[in-house]
Amino acid sequence: MQTSVKAAPGNLPLELTSFVGRRREVAEARRLLATSLLVTLTGTGGVGKTRLAMRVAEDSRRSFADGVWFVPLGELHDPALVAETVTAALGLPDQPGRSLSQLLIDHFSTRQALLVLDNCEHLLGAVAELVETLLRACSGVRILATSRELIGMDGERMLQVPPLSVPDDQSPLLEAMPQYEAVALFASRAAASVPDFALSEANCAEVAGICRRLEGLPLAIELAAVRIRVLSAGQILQRLTDRYQLLTVSSRLAPTRQQTLRSCVDWSYELCTEQEQQLWAWLSVFVGGFELDAAEGVCPEEVVGDDLLDTVALLVDKSILSREQVGNVVRLVMAETIRDYGREKLRESGDLSRARQRHLSWYERLVKRAEIDWIGPDQAGWIERFDREQPNLRGALTFSMTESVVATDPDVTARMVNALWLFWQCRGLLTEARHWMGRCLNGSDTAGAEERVKTLYGDSLFAGMQGQLDEAAALAVECCSLAEQLGRAESIEIANYARGYLAMFTGDLAAAVERFRSALAGAPAAGSHLTGTGLQIARSIGGILGLAIASGLSGDDETAVACHEQVLAITAPRGESVYRAYSSWALALAALRAGDTDRATALVESALRLLRRVKDPVVTGWCLESLAWAAIREDQSTRAAVLMGAAATLAQTVGRISVTLPNLLDNHDECEQLTREALGNRAYQDAFRAGTDMSFYESIAYALGDGPADEPPVTPDAPVLTRRETEVADLVTKGLTNREIASTLVISPRTAQGHVERILSKLGFTSRSQIAAWVTEKRK
Repeated sequence: MQTSVKAAPGNLPLELTSFVGRRREVAEARRLLATSLLVTLTGTGGVGKTRLAMRVAEDSRRSFADGVWFVPLGELHDPALVAETVTAALGLPDQPGRSLSQLLIDHFSTRQALLVLDNCEHLLGAVAELVETLLRACSGVRILATSRELIGMDGERMLQVPPLSVPDDQSPLLEAMPQYEAVALFASRAAASVPDFALSEANCAEVAGICRRLEGLPLAIELAAVRIRVLSAGQILQRLTDRYQLLTVSSRLAPTRQQTLRSCVDWSYELCTEQEQQLWAWLSVFVGGFELDAAEGVCPEEVVGDDLLDTVALLVDKSILSREQVGNVVRLVMAETIRDYGREKLRESGDLSRARQRHLSWYERLVKRAEIDWIGPDQAGWIERFDREQPNLRGALTFSMTESVVATDPDVTARMVNALWLFWQCRGLLTEARHWMGRCLNGSDTAGAEERVKTLYGDSLFAGMQGQLDEAAALAVECCSLAEQLGRAESIEIANYARGYLAMFTGDLAAAVERFRSALAGAPAAGSHLTGTGLQIARSIGGILGLAIASGLSGDDETAVACHEQVLAITAPRGESVYRAYSSWALALAALRAGDTDRATALVESALRLLRRVKDPVVTGWCLESLAWAAIREDQSTRAAVLMGAAATLAQTVGRISVTLPNLLDNHDECEQLTREALGNRAYQDAFRAGTDMSFYESIAYALGDGPADEPPVTPDAPVLTRRETEVADLVTKGLTNREIASTLVISPRTAQGHVERILSKLGFTSRSQIAAWVTEKRK
């Protein structure tokens, strides 16, 4: 069996800029973690709590054998989703009949791990409840939290994060300057903006003055340092001095450091043009970042004008927005403090409600576009887009349930939820899907019955996939009752799908076949000419697949094959992936039942190649389990055990063992028994554990015989650098300035600067730290 060296467990974000100072705080936080279950880093906004927590976590890796896990909560505004967010960050699946808190307890009960909960202050009740639950049950877990106030638990240890150290002397010596953390941070960030910047006798007093005026607040210092592009240190100090004096007169009720931070953000705001200020305010409506098309769609014409791209670029230059590369896509992000400031300006202008309504409308249109295109070649792209847009989708759904929206458009939540279930299903996000479906069903009484039928069907289907059969049955009954009241063909078709899947989940194959046939008889058309939106076609395909599985398990191979051919006739010409994979797996079940392991293996491998494109963990788990059944029949016992382990990890995404249908449990039990007998318990457990340790891509690579495989890189392959540019990039990574690079390579500083600028342009980056991160990643 092939093995590969795995990276240390955890998900800490890569630090793209240098970490400055904080030795005492890092050491103290680590000391507290060694003796306390919960340590909370507190302090005002912008003081650097998150960055300190990340560094403490990174330095503590060796103390936690089962990983360091970072959970950002700043963009989450629904307390009910705290546990869901933690499990998602850990990559944990749902489990039937158990709360997510219990799932986390099961995961951590035998592990030594550090959980970093970042930005807890707006979710204190939910965070406290989850933290108490975990710490009472999991002795190997430590929690490091960041919050503007304590979580409020017994045994909680607090570390107040102070500002960075600043010079006290009005005329500090140049050689003494680097010992002050605030000065070191300013110099580092200023050099990132203007590579030739350096502390000197001429500017050290002014830099020290800036850091004193900003009282060592990292966010404020970074905002000020970027102004080095257009102002001297003396000019920056003068503007800060004027602004600070004005602010202390007008805002005496605010704490001094908040006044100072506000001063700096105020100053950044007033350095923007009126159009930049308006755009800043409107862009604050986004949650967790946005892409340019979203900004174009949400911001009104009077704000966008004819030069949105130019204005956005200027906001990036002024560090109001930061640029993030996600795969092949650029997203723009606001720091929390900057976003809060923009939201305040939006509220003051009276445009907040209008902005949120436009945000909701745009994301509804996005979801509907995806629904139309779902059965097509862009399916994988839509899945990736929704991955990136989850915070915005949650924000839109939350706003859609407010009284003002419900009063004017009571169906909007249901329309979005019913379109998103395709995404939630293929991502295995069944708990989140059922959260929103439940809120939708329990919300407005004025929502349309036709949309409610669709929501009831989706909720029933997902409840069945999670093994919640009583809930699935109750939802299916309500779905059918409402559909009969409506009397519409589409609603009755949907209700029959609900009945068919419920029958299949309970093992009643004859009833499932009957219901699926009834539903398909009322579908718009047959063969490759199904009509309607992507969602309507997907529902019909789902019915065909249900009929294929139920028929195949009943021994009706002819119907199963005919259904597979029908699905291929619909999906292949459209370039669709998900349902082609589902169909290949369904047909493989029939081949396994007939004893044709070669054909079954070929069909499952075909399905896995399609699933790798869309990263569907649910059906991938089913496929790996089916390959294990084929492997044991070919006396490949070790391979069977590894595949069963990998299947167990992936298939738990829906909260079940790797077999969702009761009629297949005999196959699972037989495979496990035969594999244990062939290997012995010890060897079986070792092989099974090797499978459970595999990532999604590693498990598919193993199944296909492709060897070890890692997840695709976050950043795309960059254009090829020349040999000289590669040398310069390596020296940038080592922290050399342009002058030092010029000296090392025996070239002029201007030539070195030109090389750096070309590297930034080729890679699509904006800072030297991004070059360093890219080079480091390429070396791995």
